[in-house]
Amino acid sequence: MNAPLRSPQRRWPGWLRRGPLELCACAIIATGILMLLQPFLLALYTWSFVVMLAGTLMFMIVSKFPR
Repeated sequence: MNAPLRSPQRRWPGWLRRGPLELCACAIIATGILMLLQPFLLALYTWSFVVMLAGTLMFMIVSKFPR
């Protein structure tokens, strides 16, 4: 008889969706790998692990977001 009550879902902004942020996280990880493999600047090599770690943490968090 009565339709079940649905809680109103909040819409996430488009830039907070899983797809675009997962691509951004993958790009950050790839940047960290390129920084690790380049032979020119020691500063880039030094920060490469931190950049890869940040991208990995971002990917793990973003993978919980709604599609």
